[in-house]
Amino acid sequence: MKTKNLLMMMMLFFSVTLFAQNADDKKVINDAEKAKAAFLEANPKMQGYFDDAKAYAIFPNVGKGALIVGAASGNGAVYERGVLVGMANLKQLDVGAQIGGKAYSEIIFFKTDKAVQEFMDDDFSFGSNVSAIAVNQAPPSFNITYTDGVAVFTLPKEGLMAEVSVGGQKFDFEAFD
Repeated sequence: MKTKNLLMMMMLFFSVTLFAQNADDKKVINDAEKAKAAFLEANPKMQGYFDDAKAYAIFPNVGKGALIVGAASGNGAVYERGVLVGMANLKQLDVGAQIGGKAYSEIIFFKTDKAVQEFMDDDFSFGSNVSAIAVNQAPPSFNITYTDGVAVFTLPKEGLMAEVSVGGQKFDFEAFD
């Protein structure tokens, strides 16, 4: 009897955990679709990046806070050729003259097979040599080039932050089975 109760408790725990994960993923996926629409509304020329990329990751809600040392994090949905293939998380750490907090959306486009594979193998990170373009402040030509097979765009949501900092972003990818 105790074994049966223990087994039932374990099954309940795992089903609740699985459901919670799926519910979180569904929210992120829904938010990612809304973020994609917001990026395209801010600059319709971005459609070319969605069409041409081998893969892209949309992080709809990235939060950042800083007082000399800054940190940011967010969860995202990953698409390969426009098809949802997994989830990812973003972590950022930087240091410099900075204070405040902000929320933004970020999209990373992958143009090469090598860049896609590095991202999906969790071997992908940004150093200070990759900069993001604020999509709503992009030049009228909007002809952004890829750096090492990667292009990054951000869309500010809210907050106020002053910063001159150096740091990087690290990503973890989890494919759907």
